[in-house]
Amino acid sequence: MTAVGLAERIAVEQDCGESPHVLDGVVVIGTAARLARMLDRRFLDEAGWDPRTRVLSLLAEHRLLGRTVCRAEGCQNTVQSGLTVCHRCCTRLTRRGMNTAEIAAAACLPAEPASATRCAVPGCRCVPTVRHAVLCEPHAKKFRLRRPPVSMQQFLADPRVRPLPPMPACAVAACTRPADSARGYCNTHYQRWRSALGTNPEFDSHRWQAQESGVAECGRVNLRALPVLVVVEVLFGVQQRVRGGAKITEVELRVLCDGLRRRQAASITTDRAEITRNKSVRSLRSALTQHVRRALADPGSEQAKDTWDLAVFGHRGSLSFTGIGQAWLAQSVKRWAAEQLPRHRGRGAARVRGKINALRLLSEFLGRRPDGGLVASALGRSDIEDFLNRLAYLESVGEISRYRRNGICRDMREVLAGIRALGLTRPGQTAAGLAGDFAIERGDIPAEPERGEPGRDLPPEVLAILCAHLDALEPVEVRVATQIGIDTGRRPEDILALPLNCLHRDKDGSAVLVYDNAKANRLGRRVPIGEATAKVIAAQQDRVRAMFPHTPPAELTLLPTPRRNPEGRKPISIDTLDNRHREWISTLPVLRTRDGVEVDKTKVTPYAYRHCYAQRHADAGVPIDVLAELLDHRSYSMTRRYYRIGEDRRRDAVDTVTALSFDRHGNRIWRDARMLLESERARHAVGEVAVPYGTCTEPTNVKAGGGACPVRFRCVGCDHFRTNIAFLPDLQAYLDDLLRTRERLAATIDGVDDWARADATPTDEEITRIRRLINRIKADVADLNETEQARIDDAIAIVRRHRAAHTVPLGMPSLTPPAPTTIASEATA
Repeated sequence: MTAVGLAERIAVEQDCGESPHVLDGVVVIGTAARLARMLDRRFLDEAGWDPRTRVLSLLAEHRLLGRTVCRAEGCQNTVQSGLTVCHRCCTRLTRRGMNTAEIAAAACLPAEPASATRCAVPGCRCVPTVRHAVLCEPHAKKFRLRRPPVSMQQFLADPRVRPLPPMPACAVAACTRPADSARGYCNTHYQRWRSALGTNPEFDSHRWQAQESGVAECGRVNLRALPVLVVVEVLFGVQQRVRGGAKITEVELRVLCDGLRRRQAASITTDRAEITRNKSVRSLRSALTQHVRRALADPGSEQAKDTWDLAVFGHRGSLSFTGIGQAWLAQSVKRWAAEQLPRHRGRGAARVRGKINALRLLSEFLGRRPDGGLVASALGRSDIEDFLNRLAYLESVGEISRYRRNGICRDMREVLAGIRALGLTRPGQTAAGLAGDFAIERGDIPAEPERGEPGRDLPPEVLAILCAHLDALEPVEVRVATQIGIDTGRRPEDILALPLNCLHRDKDGSAVLVYDNAKANRLGRRVPIGEATAKVIAAQQDRVRAMFPHTPPAELTLLPTPRRNPEGRKPISIDTLDNRHREWISTLPVLRTRDGVEVDKTKVTPYAYRHCYAQRHADAGVPIDVLAELLDHRSYSMTRRYYRIGEDRRRDAVDTVTALSFDRHGNRIWRDARMLLESERARHAVGEVAVPYGTCTEPTNVKAGGGACPVRFRCVGCDHFRTNIAFLPDLQAYLDDLLRTRERLAATIDGVDDWARADATPTDEEITRIRRLINRIKADVADLNETEQARIDDAIAIVRRHRAAHTVPLGMPSLTPPAPTTIASEATA
């Protein structure tokens, strides 16, 4: 025997054995054995599985496999939706003169006559199969044919009527009833057999017996006459679906099993033929198949497929490589993706998917080459340049945006670099021979458009309309999530992940929301909230506790989903929040700003409330460091993307500080800025600082962007210099620096010529002028009352904060170079 054959034999021997809790007296092998080992004995007992008869007897009180039982005394039939009794009892009671209302209102309904459990002939071991019959079918037939007719008492007393042994089983493989006809079928299957025989002249009895389903019984699902592998697959799929909190009805499961038997399917994962058009049954089949496939899959085997089930890698969704036509590129990208997926969490797999989509565009482009791009070693820099030009063309005709073009280049750069880092371009690897210049360089990436001011927040008047219509938002979990988003500015995914006990109190009794920042992986974050928000959360906590009284509070979520969530541990999904929120917005009246401008409803999303929160706090004058802490940002630049300084508020601030503008002598330039020109407003709005500590109106210097000052930034000695109250801290810092510099240069420093020391030492005249300018500004402010001073302080904070966010580097002072002079050479003179 070869080594390969021995390994296969060992593998088969390892994947075989008996599992009596799954199938009694059967040795399961291969895939069936692997799945059988994953089946929980307790679950099978809870589900009512009989490993000998292969029938599921589902308990009516099971939380996910259960059913509603008829209210009539002694009846165990299943009630259909909208009724309180089964169809049979409803018909029986109606015949007795009761209408539907009386049946529903009756506290106790009369019991249906019980069926006999054994034949009335003494000692007979046959069981009556006809409802309410007292005789088994053979004795009933003799009773009907007795001539002359006799009474039942006379028939039972007749010594010629003898007891019979048990009848053999029905010839239909799936049937659990005994045969009671000469053809070897039970009564029900005998009628079905006759009907099938009459409609099909080429009727195959043996095939029909193997494919025909058993007699449907309430609360029971028959898995007989199915291959061992299919039985184990169905049981395992049901177990996993129940563990996931999904409800399964007996009718759906019975129709599925009957369809698989009719198809004689070898496995639910390989048989793809349509069993039924019933949507719920098809959905159940897909779910069971998915559970089986995931149980048998592993990352190594999944990588061989063109479409990956990301659940195998711990992510949601799928990853498709079908659009990559070059085998070397597809295999290389698969290796790269498999190496990247463990590094991501949450929705991180979407980033990998986006990069693969970029490679799909490259593959499509390479497919236009004469060789289809199938040979990696034949590719080079020219192919990259051609592809980059193609992207530029697509942008020029409007098929992609500049942002999309930039993203494609960045994604391709990362993937191609990753392929090389994995050593896949080495000899013998998937991309062997790929040229080193087949890569996206940093200079190949087009410049990313500069971001404008943030504008994803909603106007206050629009937000007020939304809050006034919150009661129309359903379900309550979505409404509470929206309220928390509006009030706290948390990300939607962080809100949905809130545990039940997310409301805490500080030492002073103030309410605090405790949440996890999933995006940054920072857990246990705390953000202060108002009492109104705290009441909303507290009311939701009470509702959840009432809905799931038996689940420990520490395991409950604040916003439980109504689907597949019997114990309240799963929150509503982000898709549910987005969809319900979108539907609610569409029902609202037209949203308009105070100026009458209609607001696009598509921009009203759950994430927009985070921007509203940031804008609301920025308008209230909250410093950026505090706002960054509230938004749980580590970078101030990220925080600045969430809010903008309102134009009205900024204009008021500019007007306020402009009214306190001074020339170089400390004289007020104007005292009323209400007539400020729009051009002046715009210049202040962008935070332009042409020169240090103020602005410069000298035309040459302004044209050069502040870099061509003829006096080397001796601003206080130039009539073109202007400053205002907002530059007072800068002027004070400059004066302190001049004084320190003078003291340092006054000390003995070896190796410095006197002319250099004198030139570098600040002059007394400059120090005096700056000190006088500072004193004049302070004196004017001191003449104001407390209210005006507070208004000026607020305006200064706004202007300086806006200026800090839009700084313009000045660089070193420079002089305009002289024009070049042309000198004729001696040869041409």
